[in-house]
Formats: sequence, C-alpha cells, structure tokens
Amino acid sequence: MKCPDNMPKKKAPMNRSLSLIKGDTLKYAERLIVLKKKAVVIEIIDKTINQDLFQVIPLLPDNFIDLLFIDPPYNLRKNFNNKLFREKSINEYAEWIESFIEPMLRCLKPNASVYVCGDWKSSTSLHLVLSKYFIVKNRITWERDKGRGSHTNWKNNTEDIWFCTRNRDYTFNPESVKLKRKVLAPYRDNNGEPKDWKNSENGAFRLTHASNIWNDISIPFWSMPENTDHPTQKPEKLLAKIILASSNNGDIVFDPFLGSGTTSVVAKKLGRRFVGVELDKSYACITEKRLELAENDGSIQGFYEGVFWERNSNPKRRV
Repeated sequence: MKCPDNMPKKKAPMNRSLSLIKGDTLKYAERLIVLKKKAVVIEIIDKTINQDLFQVIPLLPDNFIDLLFIDPPYNLRKNFNNKLFREKSINEYAEWIESFIEPMLRCLKPNASVYVCGDWKSSTSLHLVLSKYFIVKNRITWERDKGRGSHTNWKNNTEDIWFCTRNRDYTFNPESVKLKRKVLAPYRDNNGEPKDWKNSENGAFRLTHASNIWNDISIPFWSMPENTDHPTQKPEKLLAKIILASSNNGDIVFDPFLGSGTTSVVAKKLGRRFVGVELDKSYACITEKRLELAENDGSIQGFYEGVFWERNSNPKRRV
C-alpha cells in the first residue's frame, strides 16, 4: 500500500538520521535571520542567516571572524535541493571562488585562519585564488571512502582542505588535536618502561601529533544521529579538528556555505561562537534543530576524553 504524499516515510529501526518533521519548518524558521542593513556583531552572533551569500557579504561587520571555514559547491554538477550547480572550467571556477573570497577579506581579523574544502578537480583553482590573498600553510587530505567504485576510473575517496592564514601571527593548538592510536609494536626503553606509549586494560596506546593526512574520519551515514539528507555534509569530527586547532574558546567561527549546520553545531559544542549563511530554508531549519539538540548533547563521534581516536579503536564505543 502506497503511503500518502503528506506522510513521512517510515525509517528503518536503526536509522537515526535527523530530518524535519511536521511543524519543524514553522518552528525553526522563526529563529533564522535575514540581513537588510549593515549588521553589528551582536545581531548575528550564534545565528543562521537564511539568505544569498552575495547579498549578505556587504552587510557583514568588519574584522569579526577568527576562523573562516568554507565548504563551497565543488567544481562538478551537483543538485542541492533543486538548486543546480554546474561544472566550470578551472579559470571560471577560480573566478567564482574569488568573487566571494575577496569581498570577505575585510570581515577577517588580522590573525584569522581560513580553511577551504575541495576535491581533486577544484583544488587547482583553489590554490590559485588562496595563494593570492593568504599564506597557504598546508593542504590536508582526508579519506572520504564512500560509494562502490567506478568501472572506468580509479575510485575517488579523498578530499582536500586548504589551510591558510592572514599573516604569520595566528592560532594553532597542536596539543588539542592529538590522535590516540593503538600501538602495534610496543617498544620499551632499557629500563623496561614503555617508550612513548601507555598501557591500559584495553591495550597499548600512544598520542601522536596530527598530520595532514586524515584517515580516521567516518562519513555520516544513516545510523549516526548527526546524519542529515544534505548531499555533501561534513562530519562533526572533521570540523572539531579544525575548530580546536585554529580557534580558542569564545572565538567566532564563520561558515558562508553552512548546509545542514555542522560548523555551527560543532562550534557550539566546543565553546565557540558561530555565524552561518545558508540559502536553502530546509537546510537552515535543520541547522537550528541540530543546534537545539546540541544544548543537551555535546558529544562528537570520535572525540572522547579530550583526544581524537582512530576509527573503531575506542574500547567503550564505536568511533
């Protein structure tokens, strides 16, 4: 028997994905804001701006962003809730990126850090633009292993994140983003003591400094409560690494392509302030719903006891 169109589809028992239910859009839309004149920081702090980014940029305050996280549509054909983004040439995509990067410069604090996401097709354009306006510090590559593969090409399972700064004075907290790894070869020193590792009832572990290769990230999927129906949702664990490394408690994190709100949610969970811009009303409302849930649940999958864990290595729960 076919369900009526106005009834939500019944989820599988283990499906914990977050979605809007009856009454949610009306409830959460009241929390969204639209800018009509030049704003001051107090008017936009901890808010979701439901508006076109290019309308918003001229109305943003000067010198207020500590950490800028940009996850733009990649240079490929993609549908975002019936809003189609079309693939461009390398130069055309670079011009599009520059069209919002350059006017946002005035919004950054002098010691701000900037992270910009891309894939192999867009990274050439990103580097061209970012090196023009920032000090490019590194390119992070993270494993985004999803999908069954391709019969005509190598399976694409990585994405890039470009790390940049405004100048040489910037925030970076390496102790906050160490990774707890299982020790496969637990060497000991001449006195028989563990060499740079600690033993526990669950085995030997060591804390290691984070590198620019991230293979400990789980893509949100249907059994994870952070999952939404956004087609390019970033994992909370990924944002937690960036926010902890490149901001301090109380700093302002800004995301101009907020999507379903991961940046704002993680910023809230980690004691930062946030501002996000999202054009699509449904995704903006999901953001507000996630922010409400974060008031009572500050957990981040894969981040426990103040450290990041490798996937499936935490003895108490899956990560």
